[in-house]
Amino acid sequence: MHRPRPTLESVARRAGVSRATVSRVVNGSTKVGEDSREAVLSAIQELGYIPNQAARSLVTQRTDSFALVLPEEPGRVFSDDRFFPGVVRGVSQELEAADKQLVLMMARSAASRDRIERFALARHVDGVMVASMHGADPLPAALARMGIPVVCNERVPGPASPPYVGVDNTAGAALAVEHLIRSGRTRIATVAGPQDMVAGMDRLSGYRAALDGARLAAQVAVGDFTQESGALAMRELLDREPRLDGVFVASDLMAIGVLRALRRAGRRVPDDVAVVGFDDIEPARYTEPPLTTVRQPIGGIGRRLARQLLRLTAGESIEPALVLPTELVIRESA
Repeated sequence: MHRPRPTLESVARRAGVSRATVSRVVNGSTKVGEDSREAVLSAIQELGYIPNQAARSLVTQRTDSFALVLPEEPGRVFSDDRFFPGVVRGVSQELEAADKQLVLMMARSAASRDRIERFALARHVDGVMVASMHGADPLPAALARMGIPVVCNERVPGPASPPYVGVDNTAGAALAVEHLIRSGRTRIATVAGPQDMVAGMDRLSGYRAALDGARLAAQVAVGDFTQESGALAMRELLDREPRLDGVFVASDLMAIGVLRALRRAGRRVPDDVAVVGFDDIEPARYTEPPLTTVRQPIGGIGRRLARQLLRLTAGESIEPALVLPTELVIRESA
C-alpha cells in the first residue's frame, strides 16, 4: 500500500512543534532553540521527509549548488591528465559531506565564459570555483564584480587576485633541482609547463632560482602538460645540448614523454640522465624506471577549494591565499 508523502505538518506533529518552526529549521534559520531543532531533525529522519528544494530556494535565496569551472577543452579535461579527476573528486567529496550539489562547467572560449557568467548571475549556483586558469583569465574578476562568491585553485596574475587555494610550485621545483644538483648533475635542463599558467611560470622560476644558487646554466624547453609535448621538448633539448645529465620536468605526464624520448635516444635513466617530475600521479610509480617527483596534494586542493567556498558563502572570513606544501618523493629515476 502506498504511504502518503510526509509533509511539514506531519513533521511538526511528530516533533511536537509548530509548522513555522519546522519551516525555519528546514530553511536553515538560526532563530530556533537547540532542543526544537534536534526534535525537528529527528522527526525528519524518522519520517523520511524530503524538503521542497524549489520552495526552500525561494525562502533562503540559496540553491545549495556550486559550480566548478575548468577553463579547458573537454578533450583536455577527459584526457589522461590526472589533475582534473583529482580536483573534481576532492571537490565532490567535500560538497557531498555538506549535502551540496556540484555543477561541472568548462570555459575555454569567450562564448562559454559569457554563458557561465549568465548562469551565475541568474543565481543558479551559490558560488563558483575556478581551476586550471590560463593567463589573466577575466572570469574570476567578472564573477566577483557581480557579487558571486568565487575561489580559484591558484592566484590570478595581477594586483587583486580573488581568494585562492594553491600549492608552493616555486619551492617544489627548487626541491627537485636541488636534489639533482646534490646527486652531482651539472647540466640540468627543464621541460617547463605553459607560460600562460601560474603553475608553469612558478615551476620555471623555482628551477631558475636553484640553478642560479649553484651557478649553473639553464636550458629550457616548454611543453603543454601532455606526454607528447614532453617527448618533443626532450628531443629539442638533446639536439641543443647532447651532454645533458639531468632534467626537471614540470609535470609527471610530460615526464613520461621525456622518459620515452630518452630511451629512444639511447640515454639510460638515471645513469646518463636523471629525471625528476612534478605532481606524483599514480602512473609515476610504474614508469621504467619509477619516477622521482614532487608530490602535490591534488585531492587536497579540491577539498580545500570547496571548503573555502562553503565558508565564504556562509559569511565567514577566509584566508585570501591558502598555499599547500609540496614534498620530494625519491624513486629510481633520480
